[in-house]
Amino acid sequence: MHYLEVNVNKYIGYRLDKFLAEKLPNISRSKIKALIDKGQVTVNKNIKDPDYKLILNDQISVNQKEVLNTQLTGQNIKLNIIYEDADLLIVDKPSGLVVHPGAGNHDGTLVNALIHHCGSNLSTMGDSKRPGIVHRIDKDTSGLLVIAKNDSAHAYLAKQFEEHSISRKYVALCWGKLKPASGKLVSLISRSNRNRIKMMSSETKGKEAITNYRTIEVYSDKNGDPFASLVECILETGRTHQIRVHLTEKGNSIIGDKVYGKIPMLKYRGLDTSIQSQIKELPGQALHAYFLGFMHPTKNKIVEFQSVRPEYLSNLINSIKT
Repeated sequence: MHYLEVNVNKYIGYRLDKFLAEKLPNISRSKIKALIDKGQVTVNKNIKDPDYKLILNDQISVNQKEVLNTQLTGQNIKLNIIYEDADLLIVDKPSGLVVHPGAGNHDGTLVNALIHHCGSNLSTMGDSKRPGIVHRIDKDTSGLLVIAKNDSAHAYLAKQFEEHSISRKYVALCWGKLKPASGKLVSLISRSNRNRIKMMSSETKGKEAITNYRTIEVYSDKNGDPFASLVECILETGRTHQIRVHLTEKGNSIIGDKVYGKIPMLKYRGLDTSIQSQIKELPGQALHAYFLGFMHPTKNKIVEFQSVRPEYLSNLINSIKT
């Protein structure tokens, strides 16, 4: 445990993560961010975001104790690998699979499956509990992830994510009809002040989040009233829960989203019981990362990958159409 105090005017207005990086040089920046995200850093006994601006006499506690003490092991978990070469893999992650070990998920993750498949041929950059992981998608979101098999590929891919030059497209089934039918959603996104599991938009703090969307199709009930929309979302940035937050705040939460979404009962009760059952049985939110495009680390060309929608999502869409 480290205890620090802001007792010098020099540090007033410093970002929390920058202050810790300067004061605790033996802890990497990625580790500092991970500790903050896990709530293991408090300011005056309160959890803050990495970009919190320090004030004089702030009391900072850093609990560096690892949440996980077990060594990562490979597990024979089925992987849907749609591409693999010496530098990377493209994995189509199912809904319900956690990307990497963390509190409450010590094993049974995508990382455990990758270790079983790749052995030691995974990048070691970043958090030691996330070998090969360049980016993430939520546990209950399905779709494409690029995995780095060496540090050189990891650094090359991470730079593209940082520069927002990677093409990422999602398809979402949302409640209601989006107005306008297409557009750009822009906000600052940070962790919620009330619920640390959730993220929220803010006008004053957080990281810029930009989601471009377009309506593919609108579905109406027997009375001709629109109750759901199929929407394509193209990310300019990739913040935690970005699409889910943006669509919920627009009033069109994703069907099956138990964290951000609330079922509009009037719309729901007007559906056939078979459709209601399919919605109840969704393994997660109806959100699928179907497209990924980027510059390959060694081939010096743009590569693009696309996956089909999960069967349960296609079945639900088809049921709604008929």
